[in-house]
Amino acid sequence: MSPKAKKATELSLNDALIAEAIALGLDVSNAAEDGIARAVKAEKERRWKIENAEAIQAANDYVAKHGLPFAKYRNW
Repeated sequence: MSPKAKKATELSLNDALIAEAIALGLDVSNAAEDGIARAVKAEKERRWKIENAEAIQAANDYVAKHGLPFAKYRNW
């Protein structure tokens, strides 16, 4: 995300946690943004797995029945 795309936002955060972050010299805004970005990524991954569960299961079933494609060319 570019710095130009930032938006001022009001958040309610734990006072003790904020005080500790400041005492450690952390940039609270960047830390909050990083945490939100990780949460968004994790939620997108969780939803993708749910949305694609049928295809994932079909692929796993195929491998269970037929083995890995091109397995004869593997070196291990």
